[in-house]
Amino acid sequence: MPKIIILGSSNAVPTKNHENTHLAIIGEERSILVDCVSNPVVRLEEAGVDFNDLTDVIVTHFHPDHASGIPLLLMDMWLMGRTKPINVYGLHFTMDRLEDLMGFYGWAEWPNFFPVAFYRLPEAEMAFVMDCDDFKIVSSPVRHMVPTIGIRVECKKTDKVLAYSCDTEPCEQTVRLADGADILIHEAGGATFGHSSAEQAGEIASKAEAEKLYLIHYPTGRFAKGNIAAEAGKTFQGEIIIAKDFMTIDI
Repeated sequence: MPKIIILGSSNAVPTKNHENTHLAIIGEERSILVDCVSNPVVRLEEAGVDFNDLTDVIVTHFHPDHASGIPLLLMDMWLMGRTKPINVYGLHFTMDRLEDLMGFYGWAEWPNFFPVAFYRLPEAEMAFVMDCDDFKIVSSPVRHMVPTIGIRVECKKTDKVLAYSCDTEPCEQTVRLADGADILIHEAGGATFGHSSAEQAGEIASKAEAEKLYLIHYPTGRFAKGNIAAEAGKTFQGEIIIAKDFMTIDI
C-alpha cells in the first residue's frame, strides 16, 4: 500500500524530537522525497527507507529549512556507491539556485557521479510533475515569501488523493489543489507573512471538502503554544491529526 512517512514536522526552528518539515512518498515503483534537510541518509535510515531506493526529490522552495540537505544527500549517495539516476523537481527559481549551490561545491568535478536530472516546473496551477504506475503528481504555486509549490498526489492503486500545502498563507490555489482530497497536509506555522494558522488550515480543509486534515510545520519546543488541533477544529469538522516525526500515513 502506498504511504507517506513524515520525516520532520517542525517549522523552521527544529527540536530534538521535531525535525524541519519534510516527508517521503513511498510506492511500489517510486520513492519520492519531498524537501530535504538535516542529515538525509540517516533520517531515511531511521524511517526504514533505503537511500538507494529514492527515485525522485521534489523541492517545494529554496529556503534552508526545506532545501539545505540536498547537497549532503547527493554527496553521501555518491560516496556510498549509488549509480542509479535520480530526478529533482522544482520551480525555475528553486532549480537555478540549487544548481548554483551544487556548483559552489564543485560537484561537476566529483568523479563517476551518478546521473542527476533537474526538472524545472512551470509556475502554474496543476502543473505536471510525474505520472507513473504508483502516482500522478501535479503542483500549484502557493503564497509564500519566495516562489513555492504545493502538490497533489493521486494514488492510482487505491484511488486516494493527498494534498500538501507546503509553506503558504491561506490561498485559493491550495483549496483547488486539495479539492475533494482524502488527506490534506497543511502547514500551521501561525498567521504571519507567508504562513497559516491552524484555524486557517481548517478553513482551507473545509473549503476543499477534504476528509482528513494533518497539521504540520507548526512551532515546536519553546515556541509551541496552544492546542493547534482545537484551533483547527473551530473551522473544520473532519478528522484532525497533528503530524509527528516518523508517523506513517497509509494512502
